Amino acid sequence: MKTAALLTALAAAALLAGCANNGAPTRTDPTYQEAANNQFLTSSRDAVAKLTAGFDLSAAGSGPVLVATVVNVNDLSRSAPLGRTLSEQYASHMAASGFNVKEIKLRGDVFVREGAGELLLSREIKDIARSHNASLVLVGTYSAAANFTYVSLKLVRTEDSRIIRGHDYALPNDRDVQRLLAVPR
Repeated sequence: MKTAALLTALAAAALLAGCANNGAPTRTDPTYQEAANNQFLTSSRDAVAKLTAGFDLSAAGSGPVLVATVVNVNDLSRSAPLGRTLSEQYASHMAASGFNVKEIKLRGDVFVREGAGELLLSREIKDIARSHNASLVLVGTYSAAANFTYVSLKLVRTEDSRIIRGHDYALPNDRDVQRLLAVPR
């Protein structure tokens, strides 16, 4: 009888211990392998590859390429961490692709403004491009929607503000993208 009572008590304890996490999934930290295969990084690399596919580097001129901060299409004067992160990744991928990318922290100095229905280079971006003898500027916007954040990139020739390449793509609004969309106060 004592053995049966002991077994019953042990079974009840095991059952209660199993219910202790209330059905919540156990959190697992991401691995280095998962980080290496991260789709956010892959999408930035792919966007630059598609933007520059078949581009004749000699057509870029002798000056460097500047990468402006990607901004929120609804508030062109500000950028969330998403825009700054994307800009850094685009610059890295363009440099790895053979472009002469000049590292210059453009935050607050280079932005785009809306005019005549098109995104145009502002006077400030032209002045900065001229001071760095830049031939091209990569500009971009993002727009967060319910399920996706839409990103538009344009490679613009500085001498005449002509868009010579463009590429659009979407990011899923997963937990990482949502966090990067948050504008610090």
